[in-house]
Amino acid sequence: MSVISVTETAAERLKDLLDKEGKLTTHGLRMKVVGGGCSGLQYELAFDDRTDEDDHEIEAGSVRVLVDAKSAIYLVGCTLDYVDTLMESGFKISNPNAKDTCGCGQSFGA
Repeated sequence: MSVISVTETAAERLKDLLDKEGKLTTHGLRMKVVGGGCSGLQYELAFDDRTDEDDHEIEAGSVRVLVDAKSAIYLVGCTLDYVDTLMESGFKISNPNAKDTCGCGQSFGA
């Protein structure tokens, strides 16, 4: 079982972004949980060309998603999606481990 799942829409958007930056074959998306925000923890997404020994590597179409072991504790069972509507646009993380979230949706508590 993968630590997280990535929707087709999110995988396609990641592919487009990496391709636009010329990093499709060299980088993956690093998903990380760091301390901060009003609820105590927040998500950090960035392109990374390194894979560490303790990383979980998820293949999402032609894109790699990397999660370090420490963050995996908080992300197991999550779904990464991409939404593009009149009200919001961007990557959205559905996290069954989040016990509470802040009003703006940028941080969570577990």
